[in-house]
Amino acid sequence: MHRVPLSFVVTDASRFARALGQSLRERAEPPGHVELLNLMARAQGFRNLQALQAAMAPVPDAPLAAEDAPAPLPLSEGARKALQQFDSRGRLMRWPVKFSVQRLAMWLLWQHFDAKRVYSEREVNERLKALHLFGDPATLRRELINHRLMTRTSDCREYRKLHPVPDDEVRALLRAWRLQRRAMASGPSAAAA
Repeated sequence: MHRVPLSFVVTDASRFARALGQSLRERAEPPGHVELLNLMARAQGFRNLQALQAAMAPVPDAPLAAEDAPAPLPLSEGARKALQQFDSRGRLMRWPVKFSVQRLAMWLLWQHFDAKRVYSEREVNERLKALHLFGDPATLRRELINHRLMTRTSDCREYRKLHPVPDDEVRALLRAWRLQRRAMASGPSAAAA
């Protein structure tokens, strides 16, 4: 059987523990590992392990060789507008008017957070202050949550980066962003080439 790594965030540990504890108390014998995985999935609100796996983004396999890499996706008009909202140092200059451009801009901010870290609200604010110029980290923080790019505990003490699956438009935007950053980092001669 092929094993696919699976990780999930427990947003309400108390509810999760109660649900899992109740399921374990209802059993006469301790569950096997597959049964335990199903119980954990149910405690998270899913029907079973397969439903949890289907809801989670797959962990990417090994990187493709250059010749196997898919052709670059075309950059949409919205993605071009999102890139224009950032200055040469990668800071968001203004809050975009259009929701579709806001959504794309959030992905560019999202990539500056480490997936293996838990952040305090203050740390998220400090990171966002360095990434924008219009002085409103609270709006950006809330929008990262609203767009389901980050999650937070109900008391707003802990923030975590989520792993949503980017659509084609977002993948093209992230690729263009990385290329743009690389060109700027290597100097004006690379950008002109």
